[in-house]
Amino acid sequence: MKFSKIQLAAATVATMGALLTMPAHAGKTLDAIKARGSVVCGVNTGLAGFAQADSSGKWSGLDIDVCKALAAAVLSDPEKIKYVPLNAQQRFTALQSGEIDVLARNTTFTLTRDASLGLSLTVANFYDGQGFMVPVKSKIKSAKQLKGQTVCVQSGTPTEKNLTDYSKANNLNIKPVVFEKVEAATGAYFAGRCIAYTTDASGLSSVRSKEAKDPAEHLILPELISKEPLGPMVRRGDDEWFAIVKWVVYGTMEAEEYGVTQANVDQMKASSTDPVVQRLLGAGNEDTGKLLGLDKDWMYRAIKSVGNYGESFERNVGPKTPLNLPRGVNNLWNKGGLMYAYPIR
Repeated sequence: MKFSKIQLAAATVATMGALLTMPAHAGKTLDAIKARGSVVCGVNTGLAGFAQADSSGKWSGLDIDVCKALAAAVLSDPEKIKYVPLNAQQRFTALQSGEIDVLARNTTFTLTRDASLGLSLTVANFYDGQGFMVPVKSKIKSAKQLKGQTVCVQSGTPTEKNLTDYSKANNLNIKPVVFEKVEAATGAYFAGRCIAYTTDASGLSSVRSKEAKDPAEHLILPELISKEPLGPMVRRGDDEWFAIVKWVVYGTMEAEEYGVTQANVDQMKASSTDPVVQRLLGAGNEDTGKLLGLDKDWMYRAIKSVGNYGESFERNVGPKTPLNLPRGVNNLWNKGGLMYAYPIR
């Protein structure tokens, strides 16, 4: 039997449509998570605003909200998480070996990491840049005044290389004082062994608010010497889990853009006629969860648990927190920032 070109085209379109509505295979990581009953989340050993445990062992922070949103989406419970604190040297090995399911630890996306570690970068959920902190009494007002000075820095991170590059490019002859652990680097700085401490600007704010005897005695210099897009990472080879992590993060951004909050999510799910909101919350006829191997309410639960991206930012690192960080480039794209969620449809 011969088919016309129109018939063949129609058959192709129908086949593609059927494929697009087929449920996704869960993937080995999601299968393991469901069998275990928890998401194993690699986090910082303690960075205020991003990942920090209190005296009772309760974790909070911007990165912790990613873990909670994932647990809510895939296990219907934001508390079904095992947190694994990791330093800079441990983090990639832990993910490569399968010790953790996702690395939600202030980690910079770079070409080298993307191409050589067997890991996949998902979504940048915080845009940062490397800066310097100095004692106010040093009277240093600019990074260009660090010529010949000692700077405390942690090894095993791009921070150390960025410092070297900046020093060479500006002929500053900065003398790095290198430590394996961030606690040792910050401790040395506050003890006066270095005139400055360098890390991501958000990390400087965190360290100043958490560790300085008097935060007002320390100045974060205005220059940023690098681009540091931070976000969760997963193992390469499990496309289904990669997609889930990516779309949960995008979903929190989409929620902010469309005014869906932790407080109004139930009302929006029940009454919104906006097709975008209906898709996001599983209220309409379209089932986006099926495409990810999840149920229809996957993103509704994530937002119910941690709120939208803006709420997470303000609660953990915003102007009303000890870190006092402005939204800046971490605002939504339609408010002058870089946060641009791919459409959930």
